[in-house]
Amino acid sequence: MALPVRIACMGELLVEFVCTRRNGHHRVPASYTGPFPSGAPGIFIDQAARIGGNAIFIGAVGNDAFGQVLLDRLSGVGVAPDLISVARGIPTGTAFVSYNDDGSRDFVYNIALSAASHFSADTTTLAKLADFGLDVMHVSGSALADPDMATKILHTCRTLHSQGVAISFDPNIRKELMGNASYLDVVRTLMGICRYFLPSEEDAVVLFPGESMATFGQSLLASGVEAVVLKRGERGTAGLTRLGDPVDLAGHKVEVVDPTGAGDCFCATFVTLMASGTYSFQAALQRANAAGALSVGKIGPMEGNSTLAEIETFLAVRS
Repeated sequence: MALPVRIACMGELLVEFVCTRRNGHHRVPASYTGPFPSGAPGIFIDQAARIGGNAIFIGAVGNDAFGQVLLDRLSGVGVAPDLISVARGIPTGTAFVSYNDDGSRDFVYNIALSAASHFSADTTTLAKLADFGLDVMHVSGSALADPDMATKILHTCRTLHSQGVAISFDPNIRKELMGNASYLDVVRTLMGICRYFLPSEEDAVVLFPGESMATFGQSLLASGVEAVVLKRGERGTAGLTRLGDPVDLAGHKVEVVDPTGAGDCFCATFVTLMASGTYSFQAALQRANAAGALSVGKIGPMEGNSTLAEIETFLAVRS
């Protein structure tokens, strides 16, 4: 079902390899499975398109097999490829993930030396977004660790915000990607112009140490944010909005095969449904909560992404 919303995302595209041995921390010989299309922004836009959003992506891949994996996946779900650059002579970004029995993950990234940041954010790009009729631009904080990407994203979001386009922001703070000294400054700038703010509990600890959701959420709403949503993983989600009562939803009990990408899938479902204007805040959160649960059931960060019909069926079975 097509939804009346035009949604964009920009940032890193990469392929991911998953270690088949647990607790190895990438330090011992092991087999890996992949390549899986990945990158937090890529996971987001794949899910946004799957549930019916009219989607476009601004990013870059290398002129190699991994780049083609990404192009095939996104075009296959209907994401407009017009603003995805193909960089010749530069490899597509990669990530390697290893899982541990305590629930933690170890990542090794190749983003800084990859094609990921080789996309354009010039006047031509902004004009194409205007022609597209953009309603909302989503940003994942994972893209902000690269100074070049951060500069392009910040410029684009400031311009779009001045034109009345909604900005959605998931800070998605990762310790492996915090080499950019201005990283948290950019995060806070985007917090100041976003309409939808979607941190995880781990993000909240970094950004609002010692503060409760009620405290920092109300402060953000007072500053102009329309909705604040706290992602709590298997414990569900909590949300605050200027338009209604707080929402608190328990998580769904499901078998977790691969948790990577669940937060991005959640964000895409919530933002797409909210920006469409056809779902209430609570209804959008309920479906986002279900989409996050569905996403962890398959190996590969996009492999558990779902359609709106699959989400509705999941909720109907569990009602």
